[in-house]
Amino acid sequence: MKAQFHPGNKLRLLDSGHEYFPALLAAIEAAQREIYLESYIFAADRIGEAVCAALCAAAQRGVTVNVTVDGFGARNFAADFQERLAAAGVRALVFRPELGRFRLKRHRLRRLHRKLAVIDGHLAFVGGINIVDDDNAPPAMRPRYDYAVQIQGPVLVDIHRAARRLWEIVTWVSLRQRFRFAALRYPCCDVAGTQEAAFLVRDNLLNRNSILNAYIAAIHGAREDILIANAYFLPGLRFGRALYAAAQRGVKVTVLLQGKTDHPLLRYATQALYGAALKAGIHIFEYEKSFMHAKVAVIDMDWATVGSSNIDPFSLLLAKEANIVVRDAAFAGALRAHLMAAIAAGARAMCAQDMARQVWPKRFLRWLSYGLVRLLVGIAGYGERHWQAEDQINQDAPPR
Repeated sequence: MKAQFHPGNKLRLLDSGHEYFPALLAAIEAAQREIYLESYIFAADRIGEAVCAALCAAAQRGVTVNVTVDGFGARNFAADFQERLAAAGVRALVFRPELGRFRLKRHRLRRLHRKLAVIDGHLAFVGGINIVDDDNAPPAMRPRYDYAVQIQGPVLVDIHRAARRLWEIVTWVSLRQRFRFAALRYPCCDVAGTQEAAFLVRDNLLNRNSILNAYIAAIHGAREDILIANAYFLPGLRFGRALYAAAQRGVKVTVLLQGKTDHPLLRYATQALYGAALKAGIHIFEYEKSFMHAKVAVIDMDWATVGSSNIDPFSLLLAKEANIVVRDAAFAGALRAHLMAAIAAGARAMCAQDMARQVWPKRFLRWLSYGLVRLLVGIAGYGERHWQAEDQINQDAPPR
């Protein structure tokens, strides 16, 4: 589905949890009618407890509170929070609960990866930040670096509709008929500002490629500058070709990736692409100051996106994702300034010569990781038509 842009919005960029959680908690505490909250992770830490307490207080004062978490990312949610939430009147559901730890099937990879909240139909939050403390990580990876956006204005109609639709689907699948209720009349579509924005989701129904297509259309239209920061970056054939073509026509392409990771397999697989990308003129930086979880991009200082979608096959082909796309110079400029400051303060530039000089065990590890990820994508039911062609990436050959 093509992005439908709405004018008249007011957007606020939120840098990591230290800006996001105070804004989210204040919104929950001010809620009067209804809350939707979706998160991949809902951790039993300082932030999780604070959000749980705020949701319980809202439900106890008569607010309809609907919480949906993922069955894998929040697999301890039932034990940690569900009883307390239910006792307070919060209606909580788990998307695809884990029933077996060792089954590797397509549906097990289809996760609820969205991170969003809608408060009273007039305020929303969309981004990449889970309900987890930025410092809930190994010491060398603290604090977590990520983004979200606070949203008011006409685009809220689409965000509210998506949140309600997911709630209805999970309710139906869970056979929780008592959670059904009549449609509300009040998502607010009043003009709140001057910014133009579209809300995009990725699912397996009408929106299979909506986020991917928005990225590719923006990259194809780029004239000067593309800046992408993405935690898990393993683009498929269409995305890779678009970036290569942009670099070849003189666009400056910069990609900021993780230097410290919680998924080494994906990082090593991504590094298999570095050599060809660097030779094509794409600038690659690894963020080493802390754990980078961002999924954002800025193109030509007038197009930007913030959301939950990584640029890898699991986000772009399997998971439920949500991104806000913005056409506004002020917002794009603010996000770009944040990213450039992060690169200056904590990132290391990758060099083609350094990658080529690495010893064969590291090169073999990159090749092996890339092959394993391709195998997982194949098991999930997706083939070469979605994935990198061998002659496109020129990945490192295994040692002979």
